[in-house]
Amino acid sequence: MVQMESDSELDRGEAAPDFELLGADGETHALDNFETDALLVVFTCNHCPYAKAKIDLLNDLAVEYDDLAVVGINPNDAAEYPADSLDAMREAVADGTVAYDAYLRDETGAVAAAYDAVCTPDPFLFGREDGAWRLRYHGRLDDALNPDDEPTEFYIRDAVDAVLAGDDVKIPDRPSRGYSIKWPAE
Repeated sequence: MVQMESDSELDRGEAAPDFELLGADGETHALDNFETDALLVVFTCNHCPYAKAKIDLLNDLAVEYDDLAVVGINPNDAAEYPADSLDAMREAVADGTVAYDAYLRDETGAVAAAYDAVCTPDPFLFGREDGAWRLRYHGRLDDALNPDDEPTEFYIRDAVDAVLAGDDVKIPDRPSRGYSIKWPAE
């Protein structure tokens, strides 16, 4: 496992790359299906300790904000990491471990590559602007840099609050930290 920090080429103000992916709920979800004022896309998985450490925060965000859709996208190679398979994702949703608005499977890794995601978790927060999802913040969810650290600051809450208020996000983008995405074999 290689620890990485993300540094996406997607800049603030740019449109979210489109996607259409199968969810753990058995439904196909497309970017335009989310009808909230803010959208948090997090490249994540079931097995990474960094990603697992953020599940509760993401679940809380999904419950607390009516105008925010929290979407987890799992791009990891399920053949090499069976804990990241669609069946394992379904189990995590069924037993309540994961309670995002949608938990999607990026079987080929093409969506993660389009976002230039590199690690799990790798969060991208979008706001609606002129009918398109525009990047407003890309970076850490909180100030806990390691899975066992307790966060004291929640950057994502401040960023979501700004997006929902129609304000600019003043928080600087800080590289997300986690294990590298386990890209599927071609």
